[in-house]
Amino acid sequence: MTRTILFGATVHTMDHAGTFKADLAIEDGKIVSIGDVDIQDGDVRIDCSGRMIAPALTDIHTHIYWGGTALGVKPERVARRSGTGVFVDAGSSGAGNVLGLDTFIFRPSPFYTFAFLNVSFPGIFGFAKEVMIGEAEDLRLLDKSACIEAVSRHKDILVGLKVRAGKLAAGENGGRALEIGLEIAETAGLPLMCHVDFEPPTIETILDSLRPGDIITHCFRPAPNAPVKDGLVKRAVWAARERGVHFDIGHGMGGFSFETCRIMLGEGMLPDLISSDIHCLSIDGPAFDVLTTLNKLVALGLDLDTALKAATSTPAAILKRPPLGRIRAGEQANLAILAPGDEPSKLTDATGETLILDRPLTCAGLVVKGMAIDADGLPHPIRELKEC
Repeated sequence: MTRTILFGATVHTMDHAGTFKADLAIEDGKIVSIGDVDIQDGDVRIDCSGRMIAPALTDIHTHIYWGGTALGVKPERVARRSGTGVFVDAGSSGAGNVLGLDTFIFRPSPFYTFAFLNVSFPGIFGFAKEVMIGEAEDLRLLDKSACIEAVSRHKDILVGLKVRAGKLAAGENGGRALEIGLEIAETAGLPLMCHVDFEPPTIETILDSLRPGDIITHCFRPAPNAPVKDGLVKRAVWAARERGVHFDIGHGMGGFSFETCRIMLGEGMLPDLISSDIHCLSIDGPAFDVLTTLNKLVALGLDLDTALKAATSTPAAILKRPPLGRIRAGEQANLAILAPGDEPSKLTDATGETLILDRPLTCAGLVVKGMAIDADGLPHPIRELKEC
């Protein structure tokens, strides 16, 4: 077998703190060596000098049920530009249509794909510029037995349950939808990801209800119903963090505020998970993708190691698939080759505030399942990885 050698880069394995200079030897899609590699006849060498190699990013909050739901987008549009190798659909489908998500989106995909099952039977069916109907406005759609049966049938792809507990998604039913979601998650033995928008319920009610291992998404959202008030982090936030609730950025079109982020980071309240919440109304801005979202956190003072962990090893652990969040000899090659940009970038949050990051991280190459991913999201033999 021909080996591909990525040389000259610093490597962030996520098994160790920080980065170190090393070469990677890849053969038959697997990493066979990390460190000083003895070059052999026939090796394909790719110069990655000045780059950092990290695990391919995991975006734990996306909407990729393209063609099956109005909000869905193609992951191929953002994978290569953002270094994303793992896409987790966050509730686009419910028990009534998760089979379609698996059959038509996940199975043909060159990426790793998983889903949080929406507790509403049709999933998010009415989310678009033309129509906006919350999937939990009618509680008849929140069928527990259907969800449990779907989880049993699709254990290989379903990593949790999703409920959108807020006025936009549930009308006045947000509190009850949250209760039902928790009951289903408890029975299924899975975590619950809970969306928050306008009240009811309040963000305090949501945080007080979530269990250890559950996820609150849009955790740095702007007012109203923000996690901060009068320049301070709310007590319910700290209580949930101490209890083991995970905090997910979930940028989207309305879920992330620079001002909220400044307050949260200023008090030491860091996100556990950095995700994009890409969908039809956010993929072309303001969210764009998970790497852009990560750059926004770095621009506001989050250190790069912590930011990378929140988009690699932490989500991989939550998915119970740790190898997807690390680089280790003997395991499949899933790599993002990252480089500092040449020009400053203007970054915009969900409220329209902008800031400038001098040298944002960009993706110079992506390897998923041992294959090089091109700009169109198509896989090729790793030896065809373009010069980085």
